[in-house]
Amino acid sequence: MPDATFATPADLHAHSTVSDGTDTPAELVAAAALAGLEALAITDHDSTAGWSEAADAARAHGIALIPGLELSTRVQFASVHVLGYLVDPTDPGLVAETRRIRESRLTRAEEIVRRIAADYELTWDDVLAQTTVGSTIGRPHIADALVARGHAETRSDAFAGILHWRSGYAQPHYAPDPLTGIRLIRAAGGVPVLAHPGTRGAEEVIPDSRLRRLVAGGLFGLEVDHPENTDAAKPRLREMARRHGLAITGSSDYHGIGKANRLGEHTTAPEVVERILAEGRGSAPVLP
Repeated sequence: MPDATFATPADLHAHSTVSDGTDTPAELVAAAALAGLEALAITDHDSTAGWSEAADAARAHGIALIPGLELSTRVQFASVHVLGYLVDPTDPGLVAETRRIRESRLTRAEEIVRRIAADYELTWDDVLAQTTVGSTIGRPHIADALVARGHAETRSDAFAGILHWRSGYAQPHYAPDPLTGIRLIRAAGGVPVLAHPGTRGAEEVIPDSRLRRLVAGGLFGLEVDHPENTDAAKPRLREMARRHGLAITGSSDYHGIGKANRLGEHTTAPEVVERILAEGRGSAPVLP
């Protein structure tokens, strides 16, 4: 989208009930407006199904909406997420890959529930009760079901306990490698940003050799200002971004009541948003 001008910071990472948020797309936009945000990106996991509802709400509330998604990728057993802004939601390659990921997430979730049910009172219907039609079902919905059953106090407690990999109920799901994910986003006309790459601390930040390959594959930026990136990791990420010519983004990774993250607690500078609008060619933002 060339010649776009942008004068306000934007929260570029937020989830709705289409994936693992607790607000519908319309409620998400309304919450952003109530929080004083003038620009928001909707980035549900492996899905663009909430875009239309969110766009209508953005027009009604007079705020800018940048359509996006959070693509699941994987390096061996480590989950890596790539945010993709302004992709073409009908791109055949992206549609096929996100469908495969969602189907694998569903199969994985069913297997996790089967394992947990051997030790705790939990059924698949309990999990379905925590979703809405069309949701990308995943571990957060299992966590919510565990809370509803009284096996955990909060979603976070469920992840720290029963759903922690050390508990023995974990099950991986299919996801492409990050380079493939970045190329898929670029092929769909989108702008890829590596999501929260510093959550495991400075010593676990992506190796420079791997980052160089991602940059060569079309990576646009690093999500540095994120509530779960550690303070120790952020300076290293900023230096890596500077060295490789990558943009720095900021966001809340809001999930409604599913996480403590607050809309607008971190944002992306207007000049970076302008660059995203200029490079994204797969879809158009909603601008007030």
